[in-house]
Amino acid sequence: MSHPLFSPFKLRGVEFRNRIGVSPMCQYSSEDGFASDWHLVHLGSRAQGGPGLVTLEASAVTAEGRISSADLGIWKDAHIPMLARIAAFIHSQGVRAGIQLAHAGRKASRTAPFAGERALEPSEGAWQPVAPSALAFAPGYSAPRALDDAGIAAVVEAFRQAALRAHRAGFDFVEIHAAHGYLLNEFLSPLANLRTDGYGGSFENRARLPLEVVDAVRAAWPAHLPLFVRISATDWAEGGFTPDDAVHLAALLREHGVDLVDCSSGGLVPNAKIPVGPGFQAPFAARIRREAGIATAAVGMITDPHQANKIVEDGEADLVFLAREMLRDPYWPLHAAIAFDEEASWPPQYLRAAPQHSPARAPVTRPDEEHNSKEL
Repeated sequence: MSHPLFSPFKLRGVEFRNRIGVSPMCQYSSEDGFASDWHLVHLGSRAQGGPGLVTLEASAVTAEGRISSADLGIWKDAHIPMLARIAAFIHSQGVRAGIQLAHAGRKASRTAPFAGERALEPSEGAWQPVAPSALAFAPGYSAPRALDDAGIAAVVEAFRQAALRAHRAGFDFVEIHAAHGYLLNEFLSPLANLRTDGYGGSFENRARLPLEVVDAVRAAWPAHLPLFVRISATDWAEGGFTPDDAVHLAALLREHGVDLVDCSSGGLVPNAKIPVGPGFQAPFAARIRREAGIATAAVGMITDPHQANKIVEDGEADLVFLAREMLRDPYWPLHAAIAFDEEASWPPQYLRAAPQHSPARAPVTRPDEEHNSKEL
C-alpha cells in the first residue's frame, strides 16, 4: 500500500503526483525583478528531485512591493518570458509549477540578507514603503506611508494583473502571500493596522483588503486552476493575530474561492517568542483543515520522511511544504521514496544512479501547450 505522502492529490482541475511541495524561498538574485539562470537552475534542480509541486519565491506585484532591490518580480509583462521558461522546465519533470504573488509592505526597501540586511540608501535606489499605518517594522527600517483609498485600489489591481501574467507564464497555481509581516498580513494584524476607516478596527475590516485581493485574483485566475493563500496563523505576540483569527480567516477564504491555506506563522513583529521545533506549525494546519473545512499545507522544520508522511496520514495537512531541507537536499523526495520503498520519479538521465529496489517512473507528460486545459 502506498504511503499517504506519495498519494496523488487533486485541487480543481490540477492533480499533484504526491503531497510534497517545494516551498517558496526568496533567492535575492534578480535585477529589476527579472528571473535569471540562477532561478532556472535552482528551481529546475528541485523539480528533478521528485516533488509534486514547486512554488516560485515571493514575486513582487509592484516595484515598491519588493523586500529588496534583488527580489523577483511579476509587475510587468517583460518578466513573463523567463518565468515561462522556468515553468516549462518544471512541467517537463512531471511537476506542477506555481508562483507566490507578494507585496512586502512596510518591510520593503532593504538590501538582500547576504548584503548587510539593512535599509537601502537613497544612492542605492531606496523607496518609501507603504503599509496600513505609518508604523515602521523595527528600528533601522524605513518609515512607511499609510495607504489611502487610491493606493489600496492600486494594490488590488496589481495583484490582479500579476495573476494574469502568471497565467500567461504557464503556472498551474498561484499563492497569495498574506504572511510573515508583509502587506496583507499587516492589514490583518491589529499590531500593524491602526486604521480607523473601513480597512481597520474590527476583524472584518482588517480582513477586507486581503479578501479584495483574493476576489480580484480569483476572478482573473481560471476557474479550473487552484488558488492558495499563505497566512501567518499567529503573530506570536500579545494583542496580535491569533489562531482563532486564522480559523475565521480560512473559512472566509474558502467562501471566496481559495482552495488551500498554506499555514505558516510569525514575522509581523520583531523579537516574537516563537517555540521553534520540528513540525511546530503543523498543528495550525490541522486545526484550520478541521474547523474551516479547507485543504491545508503544513510548513516549518519538516525534515524527515516519516515525519512528513505522518502529517498527511494523520490528517493534519493535505500537503507538506519543505524549504531549508530542500536547499540541503534537492532530491529529498527521491530519497524519501527510497526510504519507503515507493516508486520514485527519477529523471531518465539519472537512472543509472537509481537504487535497484526503487523502480523508476518516467516523468509525467507535461500538460498541453496551453497548460490550463481542463483535460489534464
